[in-house]
Amino acid sequence: MKRICVFCGSSLGNRKEYADAARRFGQVMVQMAVDLVYGGGSIGLMGVLADAILSEGGQVFGVIPERLATKELAHTGLTRLYVVTSMHERKAVMAELAHGFAALPGGLGTFEELFEVVTWAQLGIHRKPIGLLNTAGYFDPLIAMIEAAIDEGFIQAEHRELLVVEEDSEALLGRLLRHRPPAVPKIIGSAEA
Repeated sequence: MKRICVFCGSSLGNRKEYADAARRFGQVMVQMAVDLVYGGGSIGLMGVLADAILSEGGQVFGVIPERLATKELAHTGLTRLYVVTSMHERKAVMAELAHGFAALPGGLGTFEELFEVVTWAQLGIHRKPIGLLNTAGYFDPLIAMIEAAIDEGFIQAEHRELLVVEEDSEALLGRLLRHRPPAVPKIIGSAEA
């Protein structure tokens, strides 16, 4: 896997552990010779992650919509910055550039991007690995919600394997590099749908 698209916050969050984990994730990406594809921002965890990779000599590819590509938001020191017309185009370009996906703590945008790529995997649109870096238990409520949806019959149990969850950067990246997502595309219109 040459490139991982990482979704994460444009804020730092309330815990120092989040920035520390983003920095460490970037360092491990460089150690494992994996390039970053991300939203192109210079702020929050996005900026911390990009800066960590760049400072270690890694490659960073940002994708940002024109409306957000102001001096304050767009990272100006990237390997390459793609400026696109819309959020939809941003996500399509990031998905095309990436060989896998990971989410670090973040807000609504992170959740939306994560669930879109998980849904694409569920539908068989891609078979790229997807991971969560569960720093300080940040994603525990999200994991519990997915488990509840499985228990209630809204998500097939085998789709649980579409997400790799780890608390440690080395463990997560190692598993993503080895992970082969299950071939379980959802059958639209089935009794389970």
